[in-house]
Amino acid sequence: MARVLAAAAAAAGATGLLSRVQTPFLAGKNFSTSQSLNQVADNVWNLGRLNHVAIAVPDLEKASAFYKNILGAQVSEVVPLPEHGVSVVFVNLGNTKMELLHPLGSNSPIAGFLQKNKAGGMHHICIEVDNIHEAVMDLKNKKIRSLTEEAKIGAHGKPVIFLHPKDCGGVLVELEQA
Repeated sequence: MARVLAAAAAAAGATGLLSRVQTPFLAGKNFSTSQSLNQVADNVWNLGRLNHVAIAVPDLEKASAFYKNILGAQVSEVVPLPEHGVSVVFVNLGNTKMELLHPLGSNSPIAGFLQKNKAGGMHHICIEVDNIHEAVMDLKNKKIRSLTEEAKIGAHGKPVIFLHPKDCGGVLVELEQA
């Protein structure tokens, strides 16, 4: 991999920049050994665009006001999602969205996250797939764990499933039906 990156950098005339970038990339978090990185997605489903980046926030009103009043972004109204234990606000960024997450109820998974991260922080990324049911079956066959057995309806009214961070390089990944 390092040779491929170095060759690409040389061809692009960017050896200085790429050589500085490749070391952290190659030394980053290891993916779980429960799956083989040589496997490829079946052609019955395809990965799509980044739908949103979710940020857990301790104060939803304050965070919404920052993006709306200070940065000038389009910000949605608060949407309570009791089945997920969160209230959400979407910040439209044109090419994608940010999802501001706040605990709804004492059993909220976001409450636990905020206990460990008092100021809030990135919680997960959401990537669209064109066939979530095929994606879930394929990933299970490849020993990629999910946090639930089946997809649930998410904030956009579409099926979603969360993949275990230990199988995704330390990142909680949400897949959403496009």
